[in-house]
Amino acid sequence: MTRSLSVLAIMAGLWAAPVWADGSTNAVFNLSIRGLNAGTLTVKGAEQAGRYSTTGILQSGGLVGLVARLKYTAAAQGRVRGARFQPSRYDENADTGKRKSRTVMTYAGGVPRVVTGETGTLNPASQTGTVDPQTAIYAAFRDVNADEVCKLDVQMFDGKRRSQVRLANPRAEGDMIRCDGEYRRLKGFSAREMAEKTRFPLNLFYTQTAEGRYRVEKVVTQTLYGNATLTRR
Repeated sequence: MTRSLSVLAIMAGLWAAPVWADGSTNAVFNLSIRGLNAGTLTVKGAEQAGRYSTTGILQSGGLVGLVARLKYTAAAQGRVRGARFQPSRYDENADTGKRKSRTVMTYAGGVPRVVTGETGTLNPASQTGTVDPQTAIYAAFRDVNADEVCKLDVQMFDGKRRSQVRLANPRAEGDMIRCDGEYRRLKGFSAREMAEKTRFPLNLFYTQTAEGRYRVEKVVTQTLYGNATLTRR
């Protein structure tokens, strides 16, 4: 999942999240890059009494799937208040077709600790206040109330690298609400990665549900491989 974020500029076996009364999200997106079918992204999550649980899966498909079969699965849980998330555990499994890996992080007082997986040049103890990649994806793609649309500013730590996702500037566009956003590489990336690109603009498009909440219908973003679009099924 962490590598998928760098490819998509923001953007899990799938553990079933409980359906809680305070709010739940169950979304499947088709992914296309340069107009070609590239795979799917599934995001599930639920919230109740100040706690959240979320799962996700990114899997290659279409023409991209014929060339490289990739699958990233992730799960996270923790506390939430409004748009502020404090994870307690993150579990990621990656399968690139050539290599399998697992990353597990736990948190104490907002400080991440890498329990399983490789670490990089950043000391996890210095990453207080960051969230894991799956929590960031859920925070961006979850169903929200009207006053929460386009309100997001989180910094992520995946065990090696630190990055940031921001959403802002909600405005009407047809029957949708459009947000401006950005994924930015911050620390822990190689010199080559920082030289090739550090900022990836993106836009999220929300529609109102029958229940009066708002959900993400489409995401358009720049990637290293061309423009990518996530479209909700």
